[in-house]
This record gives sequence, structure tokens and C-alpha cells, in this order.
Amino acid sequence: MALEMKVPSPGESITEVEIAEWLVEDGDYVEKDQAIAEVDSDKATLELPAEASGIITLKAEEGDAVQVGEVVCLIDTEAEKPGGGESAEKEEAERQEKAEEDNSKKAEAKTEEPSKSSTEEQKQDDKNYATGTPSPAAKKTLAEKGIDAKDVKGTGKNGRITQDDAVKAKPSMGTPGNGSRSESRKKMSMLRRKVAERLVSAKNETAMLTTFNEADMSAIFELRKKYKEDFKAKHDVSLGFMSFFTKAVIRALEQYPAVNSMIDGKEMITYDYKDISIAVSGPKGLMVPVIRNAENLSFRGVEAEVKRLALRARDGKITVDEMTGGTFTISNGGVFGSMLSTPIINPPQSGILGMHNIIERPVAVDGKVEIRPMMYLALSYDHRIIDGKESVGFLVAIKEALESPEDLLMDGDIKKALEL
Repeated sequence: MALEMKVPSPGESITEVEIAEWLVEDGDYVEKDQAIAEVDSDKATLELPAEASGIITLKAEEGDAVQVGEVVCLIDTEAEKPGGGESAEKEEAERQEKAEEDNSKKAEAKTEEPSKSSTEEQKQDDKNYATGTPSPAAKKTLAEKGIDAKDVKGTGKNGRITQDDAVKAKPSMGTPGNGSRSESRKKMSMLRRKVAERLVSAKNETAMLTTFNEADMSAIFELRKKYKEDFKAKHDVSLGFMSFFTKAVIRALEQYPAVNSMIDGKEMITYDYKDISIAVSGPKGLMVPVIRNAENLSFRGVEAEVKRLALRARDGKITVDEMTGGTFTISNGGVFGSMLSTPIINPPQSGILGMHNIIERPVAVDGKVEIRPMMYLALSYDHRIIDGKESVGFLVAIKEALESPEDLLMDGDIKKALEL
């Protein structure tokens, strides 16, 4: 019996997915629950497991866009596993028969002789178009593009320049060296295309501005240096910067609720909860998993959730539900060495905080120059609902919390806050 495998729904509102990669070949024997394909939606990459054991027949190719519920492969559940009995002998016989058939076709194709008329036409064609000579259509195209025929390499018979060569030809940008000048094309994944679409939408549909500040990270450095080993030993997770920034963002959102809002038509929705999206780089591109109700999490809880989501994103196991929603986003370009950037809002959110690399710089402290670990901060926001005063105040609140974490984020009790 042939079992029809249909594309399951990856999440609400998703009607189409793309076959990113088949993990098996047509005719392979697959085991039940074995991953047979990677499927891209516009939000995540998911694995497609086999629903039964048997011989698989693929009905869709890599790169195909298929509807949710569409049949993408068949599994012959009555087929025996290769390696035993009549099934293996039958399979080998069919393979040999197919090979003989292919060889026969090749032999027939080889023995076919071109007709006399076609041969004469080809000779005349070769005579008319010597090496490097463009065809009439190609000559016209090259003239329109202002390209000399001697600068174009022909791919036609005897090296003549075809119309396709002329269309692909590019004006010379100077004398090239001896290096490679090749190029390659690769179709973007559905996830990458959706991210690109959303980024352009954010630029076109929001009144986006960015404000900047900087934070002295000395206090956090001292806290991490003193407590990170104990924190790691007790909680089996590192005490990183993300928990401090998440806590600082939550505090600032409480002071400036407009930043924790979004526009829906003619209405402004403000949330009393803080679902913080964390932008991470995954194998398929940018992903933004969400820490739900981050305001209820301790430092340990935030670090554990960040680690869990980052690992799932890295392994391509993140789900659509884990990336849906979010009321504010934190993006850490500093891990890649970024000094300063203007992050793009993650719609329909109204704000995103950009973290950057930490560099020791000379700063004035109490009238003296000192070397301090400094980080530039950037807040991009939707000016339609967030005023300049609110945006600047929000970023200053984050700066204050980062520079005085013991008082503003830990209520004066470090060990209690870190659950040590």
C-alpha cells in the first residue's frame, strides 16, 4: 500500500512551504520517524519525518513551493527492507534492466547521422560566422550597449558571438587582472525571502528613527568576574550580558510603555507583558525567537531561555510558535564585531535595541581620564507612536540600569538576584 505523505501545517496562517532539501533519494528505504526532508516556511525551517517505513517515491523537487496538505512523496509500506529475499533480487534485476535500457538509448543516439541538408547548413553557418564574429542580432545588441565585439567571448560554433552572449555581456570596467571573474547564483530560501520582505516593509511603512547613547560596562564586568563561576556551577548556564540587557529593557519598558506598543490600523495597542524577541543568526539566516513574559524571569531564567532558544535556532529546530509575537526586540551585533549600527524594527513592534561590541576607550570620570569598557547603544523606534523625548528617556533608562545593575536591577542584593 502506498502511503501519501502530505505537507503538515507549520503554524497558523502559513499556507505554503518550500522543499529546502531532500535528505533521502528517490527509491530509498526509510524508517518511520526518520527525517526525510527539510521544509522552509516564511518563519522557520522544519524537518519532515517519515510517517511509516518503506520505499519512498519523491513527488516534489528541491526548491519547489508546495501548498500545506499537498502530497510530496509516497511510501510503499509493503516493500521489504533491502538486503533480504526476493525483494533484494527484484530490486537488483530492475536496476540492471534500467541500466541496459539507458545504454541502448545512448547507443541509438550515437549512431544517428545528421542529414545532408543540415550538415550543409551548418557548414554555411560556420563560414558566415568566423571566430569572434557576432551574429546580426548580437551585433545590434552590442552596439546598443556600447560594447566592442572583441571584448566578448563567443560561445557559439567556432567561437562566434550569439545573441545570448551579447545580452549577458557587460561593459568593461577597466583592464582586469589575472584573478577569477566568475559568479554564482543560488535561490534564496523562503525564510530569507520573507525576512527581506519584512525588512523592506519596516523601512517603507514606519517612521523609523534611531537614537544613540553609550554605556560604561565596568560594573557588569566586575559582577560577572566575581560571580560567574559560582553562577555557572549552580545553574549550569553562563552569566552573560543578555540577562542584564533583558532586565534593563524590562525596567525601561515599565517606565515608557509606549515603546511596548504597536499600531493596529487606527488603534495603538499597549501590552502589560514583556515578550522580548532575541535576534540570533541561524543556519538559514536571521531568526528572532521570543522569551515569553520575560518580566517574570530571574537572571538565571533569562540566561537559560536564551541558551535554549539559541541552540534550537542553531540546530534548525526552532518552531514557528517560538518566533511568533514579541513586543520588543534586542539585537546583539557586537558578537560579530559591530561598533555601531541602526537596527531595523521587527514589525509590527515599535522598537528594537542594538547592542554592540565592548571596547576599552578613554573617558572622563570625575575630572580624570580613565580607560573603561564602553558599549554604544542604539534604539530604533517608530516615531508615529514614540516621541523623541520617550525614545531618549528609554535609552537613558537602559544606560542607567547597565551602569548601576546592583541598585537598579538587583534591588541591592546580588546573591539573591543571582540565586546563589
